[in-house]
Amino acid sequence: MNIKTLLAAAAAVAAMTAGASAAADSAYPDRPIRLLVGYAPGGPVDTTARVFAKYLGDKLGQAVVVENRAGASGMIASDATAKAPPDGYLLGFAASPTLTMSPLVQRSTLFDPRKDFSLIGLVVDYANVLLIGPQAPAKNVGELVDYARAHPDAVSFGSAGIGASNHLSAELLKKQAGVPMLHVPYRGNSPAMMDVVSGKITFMFDITSTAIPFIKSGKARALAVTSRTRNPELPDVPTMIEAGMKDYEVVGWYALVGPRKLPDAVQARLTRALSEVSKDPAFRRAMTDGGYTINTGDAAALQQRIDREYALWADVIQSANIQAN
Repeated sequence: MNIKTLLAAAAAVAAMTAGASAAADSAYPDRPIRLLVGYAPGGPVDTTARVFAKYLGDKLGQAVVVENRAGASGMIASDATAKAPPDGYLLGFAASPTLTMSPLVQRSTLFDPRKDFSLIGLVVDYANVLLIGPQAPAKNVGELVDYARAHPDAVSFGSAGIGASNHLSAELLKKQAGVPMLHVPYRGNSPAMMDVVSGKITFMFDITSTAIPFIKSGKARALAVTSRTRNPELPDVPTMIEAGMKDYEVVGWYALVGPRKLPDAVQARLTRALSEVSKDPAFRRAMTDGGYTINTGDAAALQQRIDREYALWADVIQSANIQAN
């Protein structure tokens, strides 16, 4: 067989392989998709993921099944997503702390959150709320800071654990205000909230969707929201910037990601489906009713946020010398 024949045969095989790959990609998805969530059932991430999975499945024409792999502040699910076969049948519902906070605190991470995922796009944004117990003397953020300055070590704040979003939100407040505050880590937000309500600790930051019931019932008072603009569900609560904390903005997000090197056709199909979900009136209503803001940011916008927030939290974590136990 001469060289021309060999080259022709190789070209034919390559064409057949490319054709088969394209056909496979164009048929995507042809079976159910697993959506990994790095937190336990019943929490805000899991609840939102399940609503999103239903709408995403409708747009893709296949069931999207949520699978919880809780542990290590969401890192177990993120690691499994990063190491999955890049065929689009295992995706991750990523919460911003797992890609911009936890990897900096848990320094034995085996993946790079900035490089080891195919970023599909943002789903929703959420803000935290600074909550204080009804018996606490501070009526606003300025009074809380002044009290902490006048009474060193008397002000304590709770969190869902070392490196959690609400932990670092409070560390950023400490850093900007330049006052001492004692961190009390809990195993989740709920026990921390109970101690805020009872007065055992002074304050905590909590996600808007779970904070609203405590605020409306009078069990806790909201001093400020961490977004740049006020939350429509809490129109009378100022932002941290309005409360005097210059440039303080912490906005978390949920995003759809997959393992690195997803085929272009699969990535495009998921991107289109995500865009369709974000425009669905019923989905938008479900999210806004829960205190979320719809975000239609694409892969490039998601990459920019990861890079920017990774740098922000690296500075906060280094300044406070925060490390996982």
